[in-house]
Amino acid sequence: MMQSKTVLAAALICALATTFASAQTTPPPKMKMTTDIPASITTPDSVETRLGTLKFDDGFPDDATVQKVYDNLDFQRGVQAFLTGMPGASLVAMRHALRELSAVNGKTILVSETLLDSKALWLTPNADTVYAVNWIDLTDGPVVIESPPEALGLFDDAWFHYVADLGLLGPDKGKGGKYLFLPPGYTGAVPEGYHVFKSATFGNWYLSRGFLVDGSTKGRVDIIKKNTRIYPLSQAANPPQQKFTNLSGVPHNTVHANDFGFYEELNQLVQDEPSEAMDAETMGLLASIGIEKGKPFAPDARMKKILTESAAVGNATVRALLMKSRDERTFYYPNSGWSNPLLVGTYLFLQQPGVRSLDSRSASYYYFTGATPAMSMKMIGKGSQYAYTFVDSEGRRLDGAKNYKLHLPPNIPAQRFWAIIVYDTQTRSDLQTDQEFPSLGSQKKDLVVNADTSVDVYFGPNAPKGHETNWIQTIPGKGFNPMLRLYSPLEPWFDKTWRPGEVELVK
Repeated sequence: MMQSKTVLAAALICALATTFASAQTTPPPKMKMTTDIPASITTPDSVETRLGTLKFDDGFPDDATVQKVYDNLDFQRGVQAFLTGMPGASLVAMRHALRELSAVNGKTILVSETLLDSKALWLTPNADTVYAVNWIDLTDGPVVIESPPEALGLFDDAWFHYVADLGLLGPDKGKGGKYLFLPPGYTGAVPEGYHVFKSATFGNWYLSRGFLVDGSTKGRVDIIKKNTRIYPLSQAANPPQQKFTNLSGVPHNTVHANDFGFYEELNQLVQDEPSEAMDAETMGLLASIGIEKGKPFAPDARMKKILTESAAVGNATVRALLMKSRDERTFYYPNSGWSNPLLVGTYLFLQQPGVRSLDSRSASYYYFTGATPAMSMKMIGKGSQYAYTFVDSEGRRLDGAKNYKLHLPPNIPAQRFWAIIVYDTQTRSDLQTDQEFPSLGSQKKDLVVNADTSVDVYFGPNAPKGHETNWIQTIPGKGFNPMLRLYSPLEPWFDKTWRPGEVELVK
């Protein structure tokens, strides 16, 4: 008897469910104002997606669907915040390092007196020019920078927007000069005698590169120390004595986080700078994940978990964009590993007027430090050009346990000098090996140049016999990637009548 009742109840429940389902699928009665509704503008009661099954009652999402789509929306925005906010997070990391080294507003100017070695964690620095670097804080008013002669300097705001070039590509044309940088909203007097620029942010990054003199850093360091000054405009009548600190050999990190800490870096920037310094769309994106000026960034457990995953996926995404680009425009030559995201619209990443290449922008800021036309635009005999590769001639990832050869054909098109430097695929900084500088180039005195002016470069864990001076060390168990740098590049680079060989595996 009990079993019969159970069966009867089950049948009743089934019948009711069938009746309910039928009611759900029964179209509403036709009314006086009824017209044909295109199916394309309606929502089915059940939709299969990558989020799972999404369910609706006449277009109204059920609670499980609402939770799924909100989790997904927060995740998507977290990933996009990683890809879009990377320039700002990068300079927050740079600011942190420079503050720790007291290099703010000229309190001391950091100078790589014996070049920047691999103990420094920077995004793709060079080991061939003398750096002078400082963080410029305009909170208390305008700041003066006296730029030395023959400098290749740049000034970027806290969102990594280009503000000015100083030196060879700046208004002083390499003769040296005084620059005045004004803060946001500045309405005070602007004295004469300065090259004047206004920044959209209070925090700014200043970097100057100086070329070696007769193959030595000393002559350039002397020029920098004699001619470089940074001080508030309020002290222009009696500038303080300038202090310099040697940056060479000093371990420090200027690279942004790839985990949840990335969003904390972004929050620092949003709190410190005017919202107007960045476009409203980006600021709205950050606000949607809890990063909003004047409010604490305090995600709950759910949101922190989502953002932690967003950072991981954002990091994976930009590594794919950089190391396995699907955009043919980022490659210098067909069927080649040599690439550069700056090929798509230069430093502004405008693939056509009014259209920005988002992938190239993200890849570039993940890999490079610095935003200036001098690093990307065609300037024959001026500025610099770059090409990098993560793969060998067969498209295989470069392996630090193997040996490779790179042939640079005759007449390498660099008026000042060229260099090859090897970077760590993890940090995008100099590969840390037994060599102080994982690089070589035309400024290396013992570089072996072939009779036709071509050069062969070797990579591997051990120096190949007979080619020791043209060898850059790699590490078994670690990936690496070489970058070719041309300073004052010449026409054959731009018209592609000269091209580097591919990195060949030595078997």
